[in-house]
Amino acid sequence: MRAFFAWWIIATGAATCPAQIYKSDLPIDHPAIGYFQTPAQSLEDPVSRLIRQIDAGKRKLAWRDDGLGYLPSLLENLGINTNSQALPFAKGSFQAAKISPRNPRAIYFTDDVAAGWVRGGTGVELASLDPRQGVIFYDVVRSSSGEPVFNRPQVCLNCHRGAATNGVPGMFVGSVIPNPLGEPQRLGAIITDHRTRFEDRWGGWYITAKSGEQRDRANSVAPDPAEPETLDNEGKQNLTSLARFFNPAGYLTPLSDIVALMTFEHQTQMQNLLTRLGWLARMGADEQTLRSETEDTVAYMLFAEEEPLREPIEGASTFTRTFPERGPRDRKGRSLRDFDLRTRLFRYPLSYAIYSAQFDALPDAVRGRVYRRLYEVLSGQDQSPRFARISAADRRAILEILRDTKPNLPAYFQQTGQGVVLRQGERRPG
Repeated sequence: MRAFFAWWIIATGAATCPAQIYKSDLPIDHPAIGYFQTPAQSLEDPVSRLIRQIDAGKRKLAWRDDGLGYLPSLLENLGINTNSQALPFAKGSFQAAKISPRNPRAIYFTDDVAAGWVRGGTGVELASLDPRQGVIFYDVVRSSSGEPVFNRPQVCLNCHRGAATNGVPGMFVGSVIPNPLGEPQRLGAIITDHRTRFEDRWGGWYITAKSGEQRDRANSVAPDPAEPETLDNEGKQNLTSLARFFNPAGYLTPLSDIVALMTFEHQTQMQNLLTRLGWLARMGADEQTLRSETEDTVAYMLFAEEEPLREPIEGASTFTRTFPERGPRDRKGRSLRDFDLRTRLFRYPLSYAIYSAQFDALPDAVRGRVYRRLYEVLSGQDQSPRFARISAADRRAILEILRDTKPNLPAYFQQTGQGVVLRQGERRPG
C-alpha cells in the first residue's frame, strides 16, 4: 500500500495530553469548508504551488539513487533546512514495518510545510499548510516513467483529524512508551506541545541535546515485557551522538535536535488552533463558541500555560542559530523568533505564527477578536490569572516588536500614551 503522511500513529488511536481538552471534530465536507472539494488550483499551500510550477515546467524534482530519492530535491524546492531533522523511532504510519530504533524515521519542517522520510521506504510524505484549509497531506513517489507523482490520500485523516489535532486536519507530536522493536504501548501515549511536562515528552524519539538533569522519555525503550511501561533511560540523556543506537549512513544529518523538535511541537498545535478558529468562523459558529475558541487560541499564542524549563537546554545542530535569522526584527534588533532556552522556549512569548499567511487569512471578524484580546493582555488591561505569568517587561517588548514588524496592525496597537501596567514589585524596562 502506498505510504501516506502520518507524524505519529498509534494502532488504536492517539491519547490526548492531560492538559488538553478534546474538541469535537469539525465536518470537512461543510459547504463553507469543502476540504477535499476545493480545486487544487485554488489551494495556496507550498506543495500545491510547487506542483503547479512543476506542471508549468518552471521547477523540476531531481531523483537520487542513493536511497534518498526525491527527498533532497523536495527540501530544497520547499525551503526546508536539514538542520530541522527530528528522528522518531516508534512505529507509525503504513511504513511502520520499516521503522524501528535501528531505522528511525526522519522529519524535516519549516513554518508551513514538513516532510517525512524512511530509509528503505517508499516515497516522501508531505504535510503542507494552506492558509484557509489547514494542513493538506500528500505523498510523492516515482512513476515507472521516472517522473514524480503527487498523491493526496484521504486516508491520512483517519489519524490526522481528531483528538490529537483539535478536530481539524493537522499535524501533531506524540510521546509513547516503545518496546525494543519500536512498538508503542497504548497506555501512556500523549500528544505534546509547549504545555507538556518535560518528563512526559519525546517517548519514541531520538534527541540530541544538553538539558542538564531534566528527564524526558527520549532515546529510551521499555526492555522488560513484564514492565511494559517502564523506560530504561539510564545514560540516555544529554547525548550529542546517536551512533550507538543506529547507523546514520544514508541520513542527511546524524542529529535529532531538541530545539527543532520543541519548535515543531509548538507549531503543530498553533496551526491546529488557528485552523479550527478559522473554520468555525466560516461555518457560522455562535458567539459563545467563538469567544471560547478565541480565548484558547490567544492563550496558546502567548505561551500563557507553557511548562517552564528547570535548567537551560542546548541543541546539537545549527537550528538554534538559523531559525531566528529568518526574522523579522524590530528597530532594537528583537524578534519573536529569538530563543530563550533558559527558562522557556522563546525570549518573547508570542508565537511567530502571527506573521503567517494562515493568521492573516482568518476571517476579518475573528482575526479582529484575536487582535483585540492580544492587545488587552499586552497593554496590561487584562491582568487575569490565566495571563499572570507574562511580565510587564515582556508585554511591553512584544508590543514594541509588533509595532515595528507586523503590517496592518489595528490602529489601537500604536497607542503609546497608555503604558503597560506594572504589577507590584516589577520594574519598568529600560
